Amino acid sequence: MRPAADIRLGRAICGDLAQAERREWWLGNGRGAYAAGTVAATLTRRYHGLLIAPVEPPLGRRLLATRAEATLLVDGDAIPLFTNRWADGAVDPEGHRWLESFHLDGRMPVWRYALGSLVLECRIWLMPGEDTARMAWRADPGPGREKTPLQLRVALLVNDRDHHQSTPSDAPEPAVHAAGGELRVEHPGHTWMGAVADGVWQTVTPQWIEAFDLPLERERGLPDRDRHLHVASVVLPLEPGRWTGLGVAREAVPEADTGGALDAFRAADDGEVAHWPRAAPEIVTAPAWIRRLALATRDYRFARPLPDGSEGASVIAGYPWFGDWGRDTLIALPGLTLATGHPDEARRILETFGCFLDRGMLPNVFPGAGDRPEYNTADAALWYVHAWWCYWRETGDFRAVARALPGLASIIDHYTAGTRFGIGVDPADGLLRAGEPGIQLTWMDARIGDRVITPRTGKPVELNALWHNALAAMAELAEAAGQEGEDYQHHAGNVAGAFVRFDRPRGGLLDVVDGPNGDEPAVRPNQILAVSLPFSPLDPRAQARVVAETGRHLLTSSGLRSLAPCEAGYRGRYRGGVEERDGAYHQGPVWGWLLGPWALAEYRITGDADAARARLLPVGDHLTDAGLGHVSEIFDGDPPHTPRGAPAQAWSAACVLEAWWRLERVTSGRAPGPYQSPVPNHEGG
Repeated sequence: MRPAADIRLGRAICGDLAQAERREWWLGNGRGAYAAGTVAATLTRRYHGLLIAPVEPPLGRRLLATRAEATLLVDGDAIPLFTNRWADGAVDPEGHRWLESFHLDGRMPVWRYALGSLVLECRIWLMPGEDTARMAWRADPGPGREKTPLQLRVALLVNDRDHHQSTPSDAPEPAVHAAGGELRVEHPGHTWMGAVADGVWQTVTPQWIEAFDLPLERERGLPDRDRHLHVASVVLPLEPGRWTGLGVAREAVPEADTGGALDAFRAADDGEVAHWPRAAPEIVTAPAWIRRLALATRDYRFARPLPDGSEGASVIAGYPWFGDWGRDTLIALPGLTLATGHPDEARRILETFGCFLDRGMLPNVFPGAGDRPEYNTADAALWYVHAWWCYWRETGDFRAVARALPGLASIIDHYTAGTRFGIGVDPADGLLRAGEPGIQLTWMDARIGDRVITPRTGKPVELNALWHNALAAMAELAEAAGQEGEDYQHHAGNVAGAFVRFDRPRGGLLDVVDGPNGDEPAVRPNQILAVSLPFSPLDPRAQARVVAETGRHLLTSSGLRSLAPCEAGYRGRYRGGVEERDGAYHQGPVWGWLLGPWALAEYRITGDADAARARLLPVGDHLTDAGLGHVSEIFDGDPPHTPRGAPAQAWSAACVLEAWWRLERVTSGRAPGPYQSPVPNHEGG
């Protein structure tokens, strides 16, 4: 079974440069490498390229191969099939004009060019588990042209820069060596890249192609010019019905087997789909857009090398500029792994994160090679407890829980006694407080220089919802491991009793209590977690008020606004330079990850799983926009809620998947409630 090719774009979009550039494709390889571009095959971001690989694992990523520019040679004509934007405003050539369609075959982007009766198909993919990108073409010459000679001349453009940067004007040129179908590009003192082609490489005098225009970087207030190095070209024969192509790899020369490489990628995606009937039956019967999201989770899950040399697992928070983030990974974990039938991978991620527990805390941003972890997050450790509870509920893996329990208990102990950044329990009411000047600790973590935009110092509402949830979850986990859980349950009861302090006179919950300037009454979405988490500190009437308040002021088809439009400081558009965007980040933009919790909260108060699940349907329409097959990080707060931020965000997709999965279990009768799945009586791990 293969998922339907439900993302298909025709000439109306492919031939319109603005529409074709608005839509991007993104591919990950499970090791931290990625490839990306637009439907128009233009470069509009510094992050677009054929191979961006972790030269310094886990996430020291560099742009190595920018693109392979193909020109069709037929009947004495040379027809470029690529499009370039230039700094002077010119668009030349305009290869997108020949595009008949674009679609995703599984995760693989596919372009179909039509020139009269001649049709040419192009595909790009990354080899699973390898820092290798492949590109292939196949021609159908049409009736009466079967013997017409067809060739492609392909120019290889390379680079060697950090994927966050533009190429410096004094970038050194590499040494280039060609031998038949193999090519080697050696960068001074850093790394090398190998290439293979179904033809003979012809090296050229390396030439920097200057002044590529990057409109999406300009939109972000960042440098909007780049340059790339043309090092070699190859002429590929086009035989009817036969794949021909090339491959590029970090510190390797790929095998010269284009067809075999294509089959290997498709087999890996097919293996994911074949896994669902046994391990994730809800995905099998779900709509095509849910299956599309489930398949896209492969782009986020990746192997993270640990300091001792062993291989752990983690999650890329989003493309293009995120690495693995503690909070994001743990929020996304149930949707990325449990909903898609990969509990073993969930356990590996949790055990990997356990290696970084320190003073009851987990890092916010996980370290790169030689870096120290940053522990400036008050909620990641509480999401960690929640994720372990979700894993246990799904698997009944008592052995893994028992191994994890000392670390989980240390979180509760340190949070109770007090740990970094003023995080600790207030003995007066049992609520959790957090915050120090100049430190951002919640998920609303934007800052400009030394100024934290939403400091939320005091007792944030979602932090205390997570605290109550963690205590109640620990009571169950401790008992599952044969230990005493009564103290945790008692403490959770005290927190629930104190939650009345968050009651907002006009409905819903205060965002922060006991802040430096008193309570914070602004209508924000954080309160929804007090309803959506499995252990709510609120009674049903209070839950209903929260859902009503957030539904009235914050709910959109794409997620929840980060601030109600009626509040001072609301920003309905997310745009401008770095400071302007950072200042608006949590002041009105819609966050996609919150749509899943809102749907679960709605079900909790109405008992109508179908209505709650219908809230998720607009996400299916969004999959044909922005990052194709993915869900954007944020959207404008004002209609029409234009997608912004990262075009492919793990928790945006995962929280929708998780909500769908849990609500589908209710409607199918597999579980009496979103979190009450049957627990097998077995040991795992």
